[in-house]
Amino acid sequence: MDHVSWSEHTTLNKPIIITAFEGWNDAGDAATTAASFLRDRWSAETLATLDPEIFFDFSTTRPAIQLLDGAHREIRWPDTVFSASGVPGMDRDVVVMLGSEPQLRWRTFCEEVVAIAQQIDASMVITLGALISDVAHSRPVEIYGVGYDTDVVRELDLEQSNYEGPTGIVGVLHAACRDAGITSASLWAAVPGYVPSAPSPKAALALVERVLQMLRTDVVTTDLEIATAAYERQVDELVGEDEDTSAYVRQLEERHDDLDKGDDLVEEVERFLRDSNPD
Repeated sequence: MDHVSWSEHTTLNKPIIITAFEGWNDAGDAATTAASFLRDRWSAETLATLDPEIFFDFSTTRPAIQLLDGAHREIRWPDTVFSASGVPGMDRDVVVMLGSEPQLRWRTFCEEVVAIAQQIDASMVITLGALISDVAHSRPVEIYGVGYDTDVVRELDLEQSNYEGPTGIVGVLHAACRDAGITSASLWAAVPGYVPSAPSPKAALALVERVLQMLRTDVVTTDLEIATAAYERQVDELVGEDEDTSAYVRQLEERHDDLDKGDDLVEEVERFLRDSNPD
C-alpha cells in the first residue's frame, strides 16, 4: 500500500465499504450525495486517504486553492478518502469511500483499494452510481441492484450481473474484489434525462434508502426528504414552462404507470455502460 496514508489504525468489526465516485457514473451528483449523507449521519471519521499523485491528470482534474481563515492558502487535491464509523444496531462497522474516478492506473488504484479492504478485514464492498435515463421526476426513483455472487444476489434481492462491454472504475473495482475474494454489489439510480445537470436529492434519497435496507438499519433522512420535495417543485415549474417537455414527461409518467420498469432499467444501465466508454 505504497500510496495509502492512514489516519489511525482503528480496529473495525467486519466493516462494509460503501463507495461513490464523482464523474461519469454520478448523474445528478446522486451517488456522492448519498455516500456523503451517510458518512455525515454516522459521524464517520477519516481512516485513510489515497495519494492522488499517480492516479490523476492534474491538467484535467485540477487541484483547487482554498483560503483558510481568510488568509492562509491551502491546495486541495482530488483525494480518495475512507471514513469509518460504527452504526447503532449493526454488528458490523461501516467505511464510506468517496473520491473522483481516477484517470490513470486503474489496476493499481483498485489494488490499493482492495489492499485497504483486506487490511481492515472488510466483509463487503457496495458501490453507488447514477445514470441519465428516460424516467419521470414525479415518479419513484428506479434503483437497479446488481450482485457478483450468487449467495449475495439471493440474500439481498439483487440482479445477477451478466453485463459484457466497456466499463468504468466501478466495474474494474468489482473485478478486483472478486479476484481477492471480497463480496461486492452495486446500486444504480435513474435520473431524468430532461434535467441532467441538476443535482438530484431524490435519487440520492432512493440510494440511501436502498443501502439502509441492505444493511438492515435506519437513519433520519428528513434533510433529503425536504430537498427532494423542493427538487420536485422546481422541476415541476421548469417542465410547466415548456409544452413539449410537459408532453414528454406525461408520456414517461404513463409508461411508468403502465409497465414494470425493472427489465427496462437493467437494459438502460447496460446501454449506459457501453455508450459511456471512458476511452
